[in-house]
Amino acid sequence: MPYVRQMKLKRGMRLSRISDQMRRSGVLGPRRFADAVEILATMFSDHRYTNMMAIAGPMVPGGLRQLVSDLVSDRRIHALIMTGANVTHDLVEALGHRHEIGVEASDDRKLSKRGLHRIYDIYISQRAIEAVEKFAYKSVSKIDEEKRRNIAPWELLREIGSQLRDPSSILRNASQRNVPVFCPGLHDSMFGTNLWTFGQLNTLQLNPMRDFSRIVEMTYESKKIGLIILGGGMPKHFSLLANTFRGGLEAAVQFTMDRPEPGGLSGAPLEEAVSWGKIKPGSRMATVIGDATTLFPLVCVAALEKAA
Repeated sequence: MPYVRQMKLKRGMRLSRISDQMRRSGVLGPRRFADAVEILATMFSDHRYTNMMAIAGPMVPGGLRQLVSDLVSDRRIHALIMTGANVTHDLVEALGHRHEIGVEASDDRKLSKRGLHRIYDIYISQRAIEAVEKFAYKSVSKIDEEKRRNIAPWELLREIGSQLRDPSSILRNASQRNVPVFCPGLHDSMFGTNLWTFGQLNTLQLNPMRDFSRIVEMTYESKKIGLIILGGGMPKHFSLLANTFRGGLEAAVQFTMDRPEPGGLSGAPLEEAVSWGKIKPGSRMATVIGDATTLFPLVCVAALEKAA
């Protein structure tokens, strides 16, 4: 039986080399980190892979917007599955508003009076939310009315992304590179409520089933599927479920802080998905326990170094 090997770290080491030292230990968090790096490096370098990324939680307001946008621009990611909240926050920044650094021990009554909304220690102004609402009405109105009678959410987001000018926008770069952005819970967000109110007086009939049809088509068309999961929730399940029709995907890495014991999907180990046919037996999997806004950038950079 092999022994745990102690990590040897030096000043100025590249992240990929630090990951190699973590692999030497062979246990606990360092092993999970190193496994994730190796899997992502393969996904990024092996052109047989179609890579999907599922994003839940405050990833855009938490600082990952540029990283996700760059991965799309560099064609490392071929499909995004996002919550409506992350779509909303991408639009906030694309329209020239910012997420402010706040404190978690806030008096939320005072914040409300100041027109500020809080995401733990992040503030966003009501003015930014109103700007998204105005943009929603204006941008959707530019889409041909006949097309709006039976439009898939991914098609709607592609059209909206094409109208954005911010080069850092996830939606804009995805639209330019024909990377579909699936949003199975689009209505459950501020932007989604804007679409709903628009549709009360104008033509807008979203067809979410067409989103599922498109992502399933992508899985059939792909030689291999790799999945990156940031957080859990609906994006995680939507992307995994779509792969059941092809017998499961080949590689997956998830970053989560949720526990598996309550039986919820967000904390479920990836190995559990094998029993459902969402991941193929023998596929490469790694679950990194921790804050995705902290750990994913480190794993991603190390993987990109190895994939270069």
